[in-house]
Amino acid sequence: MTDAPQSSPEAETTFQDDHRLAEQIVAQLRRVVLGQDAVIDEVMTALLAGGHVLLEGAPGLGKTLLVKALARTFGGRFSRIQFTPDLMPSDVTGHALYNMNERRFEIRRGPVFTHLLLADEINRAPAKTQAALLEVMQEHQVTIEGKSLQVGQPFMVLATQNPIEQEGTYPLPEAELDRFMLKVFIDYPQEQDEIALVQAVASTPSEMDYMQNVTVCAGPEQVLGLQARARAVTLDPAVLSYAVALSRATREHRGLLRGAGPRGAINLVMAARAKAFLAGRDFVIPDDVKTIAKPVLRHRLQLSADMEIEGVQADQVLDQLLDSVAAPRQ
Repeated sequence: MTDAPQSSPEAETTFQDDHRLAEQIVAQLRRVVLGQDAVIDEVMTALLAGGHVLLEGAPGLGKTLLVKALARTFGGRFSRIQFTPDLMPSDVTGHALYNMNERRFEIRRGPVFTHLLLADEINRAPAKTQAALLEVMQEHQVTIEGKSLQVGQPFMVLATQNPIEQEGTYPLPEAELDRFMLKVFIDYPQEQDEIALVQAVASTPSEMDYMQNVTVCAGPEQVLGLQARARAVTLDPAVLSYAVALSRATREHRGLLRGAGPRGAINLVMAARAKAFLAGRDFVIPDDVKTIAKPVLRHRLQLSADMEIEGVQADQVLDQLLDSVAAPRQ
């Protein structure tokens, strides 16, 4: 690998200012979402990389609280959609309504026109409604009656699904899964964290009052600046080749029916850059790729029937690949 480029003092100061701002946002989230530091870091990584997140975990673990708190840190708009079997695509994107008085159609914008969109229990709605998010997740626009409308920037979808209850659910199609940069698992907090959380929330009159613990420390334009800073993080060709090799290795594993496509490698590189930026570095190291590989790739793998019967998980396969694919020396 080539040596990391040396930044000028002025550029380094600018980088450090942006890094401190990102750290402030993370610190604000940790004030209210207790015991979920790894989840916060991964969601923040996705935000900096301009990606979307699929959050999987049992109910009541603070998924909605996390999204609301993140929106509050930069004064962004927040919308929540409860996905149900009777939810229609127009309930998500919006629709055209005929105005009798003015004798013309008016476009009523749906909840996707926001900065942070919480798609709660996304697998409760049928594929037709799930697909309403495909365009906006990829192109940051919505087409209604042939007219393309841009959503706010930054824009991020955080979708949740319950891993326990499968009755009455509709698995996400591959095309939609692939549009999520990360699949993040959220688990129960440790005992001491749970005690602190219960004490803090139970002593507050309402959730709105509890959210006052989050201080606005940025604006939407500043978040866009942080995203630009993360995209500018230096990526050595050897590290790029390593990320691509990891993604390609998923297609060659005998226990997988389907591996990650090129979008998996692209998201792996983008997330690794954001990870390096959060760590305070302006260059990516192989460990950044390794650390974020499972959240980026786990939902892009389809296990064979034999491996599912044996109870093998996608993360176990990825552990094998991380051990077998040689990383470049730093």
